[in-house]
Amino acid sequence: MLRSSGSGGYDNKKTISMTSLSMKSRKQEDVIMEGWLHKKGEHIKNWRPRYFVLFNDGALLGYKSKPKEGFPEPLNDFMIKDAQTMCYDKPRPNMFMIRCLQWTTIIERTFYAESKEARDRWISAIESISTKYRSQMQEAPEEMMEVVSQVSVDDLAAGAFSAAAHAIIGQPLNQQAGTSNQSTRASMMSIGDASDAAKRDKISMDDFEFLKVLGKGTFGKVILCKEKRSNKLYAIKILKKEVIIQREEVAHTLTENRVLQRCKHPFLTQLTYSFQTPYHLCFVMQFANGGELFTHLQKSGTFSEERTRFYGAEIVLALGYLHSLAIVYRDMKLENLLLDKDGHIKIADFGLCKEEISFGDKTSTFCGTPEYLAPEVLEDNDYGRSVDWWGVGVVMYEMLCGRLPFYSKDHQKLFELIMNGELRFPSKLSAEARTLLGGLLVKNPTDRLGGGPDDALEICQQDFFRPIDWEKLYNKEIEPPYKPIVQSETDTSYFDKEFTTAPVQLTPPPARPGALTTVDELEEMSNNFTQFSFHNNTDSNSLRENSEMME
Repeated sequence: MLRSSGSGGYDNKKTISMTSLSMKSRKQEDVIMEGWLHKKGEHIKNWRPRYFVLFNDGALLGYKSKPKEGFPEPLNDFMIKDAQTMCYDKPRPNMFMIRCLQWTTIIERTFYAESKEARDRWISAIESISTKYRSQMQEAPEEMMEVVSQVSVDDLAAGAFSAAAHAIIGQPLNQQAGTSNQSTRASMMSIGDASDAAKRDKISMDDFEFLKVLGKGTFGKVILCKEKRSNKLYAIKILKKEVIIQREEVAHTLTENRVLQRCKHPFLTQLTYSFQTPYHLCFVMQFANGGELFTHLQKSGTFSEERTRFYGAEIVLALGYLHSLAIVYRDMKLENLLLDKDGHIKIADFGLCKEEISFGDKTSTFCGTPEYLAPEVLEDNDYGRSVDWWGVGVVMYEMLCGRLPFYSKDHQKLFELIMNGELRFPSKLSAEARTLLGGLLVKNPTDRLGGGPDDALEICQQDFFRPIDWEKLYNKEIEPPYKPIVQSETDTSYFDKEFTTAPVQLTPPPARPGALTTVDELEEMSNNFTQFSFHNNTDSNSLRENSEMME
C-alpha cells in the first residue's frame, strides 16, 4: 500500500452557510445577475469555469453548470455584502478580485470574465449590492438563518432500523435504567462537575508508573502507563504547554479535551482523566493494544468483505454518535483506527474535531490528511458533516481493495484525482460492496450516502450491512472476525519499535537565556488551560480520591 505522510490542521471558527439553509426560498425574480466566470482555486491554483448567480440579498452562488430548475446546493457560496472589488489584467485579461467578510473571516477570491464588458457588469452589480447592504452588516447572523428540521430518533423508532437508530445515539433498545450498561447521557457527568471533581481529588504524574513509549509527535508523546492505585493500564498523552502556546493551538487542544470529556461510546477511545502540570497537559485514556488498523492491513494486503463489514459498521455507529452530538470528526484514516485486545474498533485522535455542526451547518477550514480530503474541501467550499462519510468510504475502499481510491505522490495531481477522477473497483468486489463504496465516494456531498438528515442511519440501511445486528454490535455481542495476538496486557508488539524501545522519561523544558521562569509566567501559562482537568467518575475501579491539576 502506498501513502505519503499526512498533514493536518485545526479550526476554531464556525461558518454557517446561509445559502444551504435557505435554498427553498430562492426565487428567479431575486436574481440580480447571472453568467459564466472563471474562478481561481485556493488550494489547487487552476482556473475553474463556474456559472455564478448573484441574488439581491448579496448571496453569490457558483455551479458547475447552469441550474435548470430551481437552485440546488452550490459549489461556491459567498456573501458579498460590504465587499470590495479590484480589477487587473495580469497575468490574464479581465480579472477581478472580491474581498469580503465571510462571518468572522476576511476572504479574497479571484475571477476572470470573457470580456471587459462582462467584468464591468459584474463589478457594477456587486458594488451596488455592497453599497445597499453595508449598513446592515452588523445584524446578527441568526436573524438570517432558517431553522433546519432534524430527524429525531423517536420518528425512526417504529421503523425497521429502530435498533440501528438507537445504537447510533448510544441508547440501545434493550438498555434498562439501573443496569451496568446505562444510557450514555444519563451516566455522563457535566464537564463542569468533572472539572470540579478533578480539582477536589488531586492527581499527578506521580500516580502513574511509565512503562513504554507508544508514539511521539511535535507536541509531545504517548506513553503506556500503569495507575499505581488500581494497577490499570492506560495510554497517557503528554503534551508540552510551551509548544501548544507557541503554535497557537490552545483553543484547539481545549476543543479536543471537551470532545473527549463529552463522549462515551464503545468504539471511541475513552478519556479517564485529564490534568496539567506546570509544563505539560496530560490525557489519560484507554490503552488499545491491538495497534493501528493500518498495521494489520499492511500485513494482510486486503480484508475480506465480512471483516470490512464488521469494522465499517463499528465506525459508522461511532461517527453517527459524534454527529448526534453535533461533532464532526474530520480526520478519518486507518492510522486513527485502533483495535482493542478483543478486536473491536477504537477511534483515536480528536484533534481535528469541530463542534456545533449539525445537519445544514457548515465550516470552511482546509484541514485533514491529503489522501482522505473530501472533494468539497478541495473545491474551497464550505462543508458539513458528510466529509466524515467520504473518509469512511476511503478507509473501507482501502480495506477491500488494498489501495487508496485516488492516489498520487504529487499532491496537486492527487487533489485533481479526488475532485475529478473516476472511481474504479476490482472485479472481485460484490455488487453490495460496490454500491456502498460508490455511494460514500460521491463527489457531491448533498448526494453522498449519509449526506441527508438521516446521516448514519442511511448507511446502516445499505444492503452491504444487511447481516449486521446493530444492537448486538453496539453491545459487543458479535465476535470480532480477528483477535489481536498479544502475550500480555503490556504487549506492545503492534506498535513501532522505534518508539517502544525509546526511554520513557519526559524531555525537560528547553533552557532559556536570561532569568528563570517566574511564578507569574507559570501562572499565566496555566491560565491558558483553565477547566482542563477532568475525572471520569463512571470508571468506578480507577482512582477517585487522587485526581487534580498539579499546581
